[in-house]
Parts: sequence; C-alpha cells; structure tokens
Amino acid sequence: MGNTFKIYMLAFISFLAGTAEFVIAGILDKVADSANVSVSTAGQLITIFSIGFALGSPIIMMAAAKMDRRKLLMLSLLTLVVGSILTATLSGFTFLIVSRVILALGTGVFLTTAMTVAPKLAAPNRQAGAIATILAGASSALILGVPIGRVVASAYDWTVIFWGIGLLSLLGIFAVAKTIPSTEAEAPVPLRQQLAFLKRPNIAMAFGITFFVFAGYSVLNTFLTPFLSNVVGMSERGISITFFALGIASLIGSKLGGFFADRIGSSRTLISSVIIQITSLVLLSTILSSTSGSVVIEVILLMLWATSAWIFGTTQNFNLASLAPEASGIMLSLNTSFIHIGIAVGAGAGGIVVGSLSMLAISWIGAVSAVIAMLIAAISFRITRPSKKNVPMK
Repeated sequence: MGNTFKIYMLAFISFLAGTAEFVIAGILDKVADSANVSVSTAGQLITIFSIGFALGSPIIMMAAAKMDRRKLLMLSLLTLVVGSILTATLSGFTFLIVSRVILALGTGVFLTTAMTVAPKLAAPNRQAGAIATILAGASSALILGVPIGRVVASAYDWTVIFWGIGLLSLLGIFAVAKTIPSTEAEAPVPLRQQLAFLKRPNIAMAFGITFFVFAGYSVLNTFLTPFLSNVVGMSERGISITFFALGIASLIGSKLGGFFADRIGSSRTLISSVIIQITSLVLLSTILSSTSGSVVIEVILLMLWATSAWIFGTTQNFNLASLAPEASGIMLSLNTSFIHIGIAVGAGAGGIVVGSLSMLAISWIGAVSAVIAMLIAAISFRITRPSKKNVPMK
C-alpha cells in the first residue's frame, strides 16, 4: 500500500471528523426539536464544541506529547466513536453537551495529529501538499457532509448521521492500526513559548482579526438553517441545495485565497475579503428587511459571503506564517484556536440575538463583527507598513 493512499485515507477520516463538527449547523432545527429546546439554545452546542476544540485539544496534545502518533490517532478515533454513540443514543440536552465536548476533543486531536503524520508519509517535496490534503478532507465536510447530513436528517432521524460517523470512525481505527507506521512524537513546544508570540502587537492584532471574522461568520452560520427557513422562506429541498452551494463557495474561496495572496499580497487580499463579507451581509440584510428580494439574489449574496470568508481563512494562514516564519507551526496552531474561540463566541452571541431580538438581526451582527475585523486590519497594516523616513535614499 503506497503512502499516497495512506494520506488520502487520513484525509477521508478528517472528512468524518469535520462532518461531526459542521453538520450540527445544517440540522440545528431538528436537533432542537429532538431535545425539546429552542433553536437559540441548541446553537450553544456549536459554542461548546468550539470551546472544547480550542482549549481541550491543545491540552491533550501537550499531555500526550511523548505518545506514538499512530496510537494517538487511534485514541482520537476511539473518542470520536464514543462521542458519536453518546450523541445518537442518549436523550436530553445535557447529554448532547457532554457528547459535543467528547467529539470536539476527538476531532481536534485527530486533525492536529494527522497534520503531523501526513508530511512524514509524503515525499520530501510534497510535505506541504500532504498537510493541504488533510485540511481539504476536513473542509470538504462543508461541501458534502453538511448537505448530505441535511438530506439524511430529512429522510430519517438525525441521529442516523452520528451512527454513520461512529461506525466509519471505528473502521478507521483498524485502518490506522494496519497501515500507519509507528511515528515518534516531535519535541513539544511549551505553552509559555507559544503564548509569547502574542506579545508582538502585529501578531496579536492578526489573531484579533481572525477572532472577529470568524465570530461574525459563526453568528450567521450557526443559525443558517432556521434563517433560511424562517427569514428567506426556503423549503426543505431549497435548504439542502443552498448548503451544497455554500460548500462549493467555501472550496472556491479556499483556492482563491492562495491565488490572490500570491498576486496582490496578503494584506490587500485580507482587506478585500472582509469588505466583501461586510457588503454581502449588509445587502442581504437590507433586501430581507424590504421583503421584496429574490431568493436567487439572496443565495448569491450568501455564496459571496461564504467565498470571502474562506478567502480570508486561507490568506490569514499565509499572513501569519510570514509574520513569524521561524515558528509557522505555532502560528497556525494558535490561529486554529482563535478561529474556534471566535466560532464559540459568535454562536453564543447569535443565540442571544435570536432569543432576544430576531432571526434577521444575526446577519446585521455578523456585518458589525466583520467591520470591527476590518478596522483592526487597517490599523495593523498601517502600523506595520515601513515608514518613509526609514527607507534608505538611493
């Protein structure tokens, strides 16, 4: 069995882990009905997951720093199996919270470990591509996992999704045991050393931009299913098609991020992507407020919003790696944590807005958060721009 196949196998399992994370947003209304809670309350399951991912998985990775990577992959998959079974079998919102935490820990540890194992399986000049393949597997959950999950939840009970994830994760344990070679752990980076980078103003502001962009993204994305149903007025079939379209938009955005960052620079790409997010959300909110908009136009605006968000996500990784090239791995790890903290805060804020104001208000809140991100970005790029006084005379 070739190493390329092994990398793609890890990418497929990453797709399962990504689906365990993202699919809740696509079936939030059905989960809320099953747990006998409001949609705004059910949205906090995404908050819980993101907090567990951002805070719990780094702690486990440090605690398991000396563990063989193959064993750690298997342990994380076993955690996914347990979390999936608990999600599918235990009723009640409290048990859902517990199962989401378990799934978050399994997902976070698996993805992090897979991104360290895949480069060691790749040829010397293909290591970056191996990491990209793992990330593509996880992000493809947005393209396939969420819309398929919506279709399955409509035809059957939503818990069938997690039975499927649990079963395939169990098979993944055996696949990893049979195919992935034992891999020694790399020397762990102390938490103090990782957090020391936050003392640099440009890096701290960069993470602030990440936080507000993904907080704004999460405000709407968490409650997108009831938003499409109650505000846009879509049918079940229309919601499934829209999720598929947004998944395609996310994939396109991920590819365009690298394309534009190479050609016009990270700074311009980041600013432009955030401006597009703001514009699409403001136009969407305005059209929906007037009750005279076309569903086609509204879906196009949502696709622009999703595309620009993922343009930002890809470009920000390049940007952070350039800010501290001597510690690019730490930068990307911290950025992942800030993404999930932003998602957690956005989901929590969205739940408050939905419960106290209206479903339409979440698109406005998302736009406000993106505006804050743009202001931080403008300040950050301005203070880091070389001063004319410091440019040597020719």
